Amino acid sequence: LLIHRTMSVLLALFTFLAFTSADAKPNAGLKTWGRFSKLPYPGDKAFLYDTFPKDFIWAVGTAAYQVEGAFEKDGKGLSIWDTFTRGGNRMATGDVGSDSYHNIHADIRAIRQLGVSHYRFSLSWSRIFPNGTRGSYNEIGTNYYRTLIKRLKEIRVQPVVTLYHWDLPDHLQQTLGGWSNPGIVGIFKDYADFCFQTFGDDVKYWITIDNPFVVARHGYGTGVVAPGIKNDPDLPFRVGHNLLKAHAAVWHLYDRHYRPRQQGKLSMALASHWIKPSRTRLESLRECQCSLDHVLGWFARPLFTDGDYPTCMKTRLGSRLPSFTQEEREQVRGTADFFALSHGAALSFQLINDSLKFRQQEDLDLRMLLYWVNAEYNKPPIFVVQSGWYVLGNTKTEDPKHMYYLKRFIAEALKSIVIDGVNVIGYTAWSLIDGFEWHREYGIRRGLYYVDFNTPDMKREPKTSATFYRNVIQRNGFPELPENRPAQGIFPCDFAWGVSANSIQVETTPSQFADPSVYLWNISNNGELMRLEGFSAPPLRRTAHCADYATIRQQVNEIRQVGVNHFHFSLNWSALVPTGDVAHPNTTLLGYYRCFTRQLLQANVTPVVTLWHHTLQRSSLPASLDTANKWETPEAFADYARLCYRELGAHVKMWITLNEPNDEIVSYQEGHQMLRAHALAWHAYDDEFRHAQGGQVSLALHMDWVEPAFSFSREDVEPAKRVLDFRVGWFAEPIFGSGDYPLGMRSWLRQLNSLDLPVFNEEDRQLVKGTYDFFAISHFSTKLVTHAKEDSYTYIAMLEVQHMIDTTWIMSPRPVVPWGLRKALNWVRLKEFHYCDVPVYVMANGVQEDPARFKDSLRVYYLYNYINEALKAYTLDGVNLKGYFAYALSDQRDPGFGLYGHVHEEVIIKASLSNYRNIIQHNGFPIEGGVPQQCPSMPQPCLGCHELVKRPVVGFLTLVGSGVLITLGLIIYYTAKRHKECY
Repeated sequence: LLIHRTMSVLLALFTFLAFTSADAKPNAGLKTWGRFSKLPYPGDKAFLYDTFPKDFIWAVGTAAYQVEGAFEKDGKGLSIWDTFTRGGNRMATGDVGSDSYHNIHADIRAIRQLGVSHYRFSLSWSRIFPNGTRGSYNEIGTNYYRTLIKRLKEIRVQPVVTLYHWDLPDHLQQTLGGWSNPGIVGIFKDYADFCFQTFGDDVKYWITIDNPFVVARHGYGTGVVAPGIKNDPDLPFRVGHNLLKAHAAVWHLYDRHYRPRQQGKLSMALASHWIKPSRTRLESLRECQCSLDHVLGWFARPLFTDGDYPTCMKTRLGSRLPSFTQEEREQVRGTADFFALSHGAALSFQLINDSLKFRQQEDLDLRMLLYWVNAEYNKPPIFVVQSGWYVLGNTKTEDPKHMYYLKRFIAEALKSIVIDGVNVIGYTAWSLIDGFEWHREYGIRRGLYYVDFNTPDMKREPKTSATFYRNVIQRNGFPELPENRPAQGIFPCDFAWGVSANSIQVETTPSQFADPSVYLWNISNNGELMRLEGFSAPPLRRTAHCADYATIRQQVNEIRQVGVNHFHFSLNWSALVPTGDVAHPNTTLLGYYRCFTRQLLQANVTPVVTLWHHTLQRSSLPASLDTANKWETPEAFADYARLCYRELGAHVKMWITLNEPNDEIVSYQEGHQMLRAHALAWHAYDDEFRHAQGGQVSLALHMDWVEPAFSFSREDVEPAKRVLDFRVGWFAEPIFGSGDYPLGMRSWLRQLNSLDLPVFNEEDRQLVKGTYDFFAISHFSTKLVTHAKEDSYTYIAMLEVQHMIDTTWIMSPRPVVPWGLRKALNWVRLKEFHYCDVPVYVMANGVQEDPARFKDSLRVYYLYNYINEALKAYTLDGVNLKGYFAYALSDQRDPGFGLYGHVHEEVIIKASLSNYRNIIQHNGFPIEGGVPQQCPSMPQPCLGCHELVKRPVVGFLTLVGSGVLITLGLIIYYTAKRHKECY
């Protein structure tokens, strides 16, 4: 006995020293917000592929009142929830719950299927002691838990037992006032003593009280949960005081009398939200700290630090907050063997009201909460004893929302261990099965297993979240797979590296040599020009030339600095042919486009020109064609295409007829005519211009990837295929495949009795089929789709699919999902159509980021990883990828997407431009130390080198007279290498 007592004292001393060392400083967690704000973005937000420690605890949990049922069976007494649910306006009770009392075998089967190592459950105090005291001991109720623990041991699952999970025996509430009476401390201690004695040999983890914050504040303050008391605003603090004393008494009881033999660990489960500052000021950070102190610190600081309440609480609450004597402090502090943390729907966004947020913003960041606990309480081992989310009550076995929140929380716990060095020892998914959800009754479901409450045996079925959790446990996290690793390799020498822009800057009036004024220069040796009043040069008697447009040289220089060899931009149909009659084009604008494309070629940049670009803001059709029935005369587009081929074809060898016509807002009838317009334009080039010009023509389709939300469920694979048929196959199949719309698209609409999809006659089928020279896509992001309908996500009734996102994805504002590009490219390669060998170009790929962020780290990350996925598609999958175009050149034309930024008139080179140029210079991601790629060298661009011809140019002559410098512009003739059409 003496040896046991000595060991007990040593263990207590070790715990006290571990959690209350001199290194623990008050408000040490305050550094959390600053630390995370300095982590590299977006790299730190990227998903971490790694595994948990080998001895990591994987658990699942339930609470007695939520699932047991049998509220009056076999001698059980009433609990405060049995009484509470029969009062007020409440509509449902937990009388039956999930009927786990009669379904131990079903619960054990579910636990075994999950593969968890631990199962957390709570004891119903009133089932063991019906009136709350030992004198009312109920043997049958106790045997239920003996059986449960025995069954768990048989499947090698360790129990994690909660003594009190909100269901106080009602007799104690009626006779003593429940937790408001200090006398309950001794009664709880005696109940715990019985449990340790009865079950302790098989239990290594004990939780004394679950979520004392909810018990005190909402049971005895707001009245939201049982016992529903709400008259005394100071009562919650007295209740909290008693809860802490009760816990401490039980801890010391276990420590002195049971730990030496049973070798278990004991703690109190503390729940918390997370909070982020509304402003970056120190006052906001202090308010965040105070918010956490009022919820988590209320109980954590007495246990883990100094046995007293947080200073912030004492300052703001004053005498409303009870005080501990010095003896009570010594009794309370250090009475936790690990930090038991609850996180998720039980508290966040449901039971934290604005008064406890102190004007700050609540958040769901488990990783930051773990770091804060680690810093604030001197690095305790943390066991997440409750974590998860919820779905609406009508959701059955497909619970995508719950699954992806589960993924997010587990991923954050992994980062907390691997990156932040926090000692997280276990994770508990909540909950095992659907049940009675406290104040939400049956309005939500939190189980990994669906319970059909309408069946006699409360049938349990695994949800998708259960399958996901089982897979995570089997792999012990998220091990890195080969497809997750960056690829090394290079693209072919003739790979098209490009940049795209929706449009270019156009000058309709020449800006060079347009000023008729005469100037004096450098009179005061200051390098300034002084205009001579009353003097002007004679008007120039010549036509405009390419050199007259300063914006052309400026834009071409910007494109050259990127290092690309291709530039993609769109013409403005409505501006080129304002009347719609190609016999009367805007010759000035045509001349400008001609100059621009010629200047690109002289800079060794191949122009890629789109004839029509779909925009949401405007149709960009000529006014005469922009009618209610748009595109009703596709022949007009073919005539416009001929004009462009004829005027620009000498310099343009790669044409896009329609850019992203497959928009959701485009009607099927309109799309049908657009397909005919494209085909007519393609045939016009093929028949009339290809032989002389030698170019290529196709169209570019918007193709964000669509991934099944449940990749392991066929029920979601089919909806994903359906969306791709309707979004991409709609235009791709008629051109690249059969000459008709996808069979899946037609059959689905036929099911809906829809006649909206037009029918190709044989002439149109032959017209459209095969009108391509390459397959071009614009790709920006990825979406998840599921057939399961949840109100919180976008549901498309016509397709019977719901769009959603993985909450672990980086957002800006669309998800950043690099692997989606690889899957999109493989869809083109593997499609049942005859796409197999078609050359493929990624014609636009980019991300939106704050234009003021010139160190655009998100775009750097985006381009690197998306191009790397394109390399995988080329080198590993055999996709015939011919080119990649980053989107976009400049914020000026494409706000938020540019490689160039702008401040007033200044052009800023962003970090992403330099990184993209570096990838281009290396032609991908060459293997370090590998043999360098030998590619033919390109001729150096020389914008002033042309054929020999005698032409006039502008020169300058400076005359010195009477101390005045006069500069005159002269027209001189010289012989140089000039192109006959230039200048």
